[in-house]
Amino acid sequence: MTRVEQFELIRRDRRQQNLSIRELAKKHKVHRRAVRQALESAEPPMRKIPARRAPAMDPWADIVQSWLETDQSVPVKQRHTARRVWQRLVDEHRAKISESTVRAFVALVRAELDGNVAQVPIVQNHEPGAEAEVDFGEFIAIVDGVEMKLQLFAMRLSASGKAFHKAFVTCAQEAFLEAHARAFEYFGGVPDRIRYDNLKPAVTKVLMGRERLESERFVLLRSHYGFDAFYCLPGVEGAHEKGGIEGEIGRFRRNHLVPIPVAGSLAEMNELIALCDLRDDARHIDSRRTNVGEDFGREAPLLSTLADEAFDATVHLRARVDAKARISVRQCRYSVPVRLVGKEVEVFLGPEFLEVRHNRAAIVRHERCITKGAEVLVLDHYLETLLAKPGALPGSTALEQARQRGTFSPQHEQLWQTARRRLGDKAGTTVLIDVLLLGRHMASGALLAGIDAALAVGSIDTNVIAIEARRLQDKNLAPVIPIGFAVGRPAPDVANYDTLLSGEQ
Repeated sequence: MTRVEQFELIRRDRRQQNLSIRELAKKHKVHRRAVRQALESAEPPMRKIPARRAPAMDPWADIVQSWLETDQSVPVKQRHTARRVWQRLVDEHRAKISESTVRAFVALVRAELDGNVAQVPIVQNHEPGAEAEVDFGEFIAIVDGVEMKLQLFAMRLSASGKAFHKAFVTCAQEAFLEAHARAFEYFGGVPDRIRYDNLKPAVTKVLMGRERLESERFVLLRSHYGFDAFYCLPGVEGAHEKGGIEGEIGRFRRNHLVPIPVAGSLAEMNELIALCDLRDDARHIDSRRTNVGEDFGREAPLLSTLADEAFDATVHLRARVDAKARISVRQCRYSVPVRLVGKEVEVFLGPEFLEVRHNRAAIVRHERCITKGAEVLVLDHYLETLLAKPGALPGSTALEQARQRGTFSPQHEQLWQTARRRLGDKAGTTVLIDVLLLGRHMASGALLAGIDAALAVGSIDTNVIAIEARRLQDKNLAPVIPIGFAVGRPAPDVANYDTLLSGEQ
């Protein structure tokens, strides 16, 4: 019996039998307050829903409040979801609390702060191996102690939902091409078709409808791997046409890049992202009974076979070497040997490295800078100039960077200090530079062992270092201190040693 029907019976008994409130309450087994309500109005009053407390949230309320308040100063796409809040409480604080309780509390706090509404992508069905979607998304990370904006590339197989992610410092063409090559290697094959919006690395001009003028390098990529491109309509009209990848980037960012990730290098950041991709194999999409890894296992054999040859994803540029033996590439400077000052060189630019060539010969390969305005200077490139001006070495940027990279070792430092103490600053520095020049023709480990062997017998002679290093490199022997060659004794004259080795008289 509904409350409306019950109120009708109470009101009828009052009219027909003129029963008192107490008698009506006893007859209908209700409280006297309900009888008075029925006599006042035929429509039952709205029941008041008491505000319920969530005592399970009390220990964590301040923590969650602080997380959500901090979210106001970070990118919208990297803010906590209710699920992520619950996961952090369980993982980081060992909280024993239900996800629904956390969701309710987050909704209340968020309503007070910003009241954001989530966007819901449209679910579609796809044939295995037939299609994938590609896009870039931004995220904030702390790399080597510096907070910076990175670009997250994502390729998602539409059928299984298996996705590949990789972080780059740019979304320029070299990153776009390299990311495709790495994604195809990761999947072990190539889908028949890939959906794109109007990414500049692929499209040079948007025409009517779905017609596009494509960049030559992108056409080469498609031809190499043998897939077709499908372009979504520009603007809001085409937003739903690749909802899978839009949702994927947001999902990955919320679940794996919140709070803001920290890594020592871009390579380390991508190792963390690769582990996240591996963990995602265990997740279930919507109401599917199988997980992503199982679905991908059935889709992988239906992908097209990879090409035998690797695709060259580098972008080819030309640059002129300035007076300080540097080239400028994408607002960063990189050193080259001083003999190339004033000349034009070829630059093969990749997302993680760049290679400099001159007259088709490879000159140097640099790791690409991750911050604009940075300089990468290699000490070896300036040795010829430093021979003429040894006084410029102590305060040089190239030397400082060599120390930071570890290429200027403690053995070099010890040799330099010893040589300067015995011969003076200029002559001692010249000895060090001569030894550094030996490094162009000898293995680094052998040369360092040669320095150790020479210093062990009190020698700073470049010839002694060269002999010991060459012996170690050629014969793979441990350094040996000659019998009777006491510390402090002058080194023997070894000027004719190479002549003896060659058998000349």
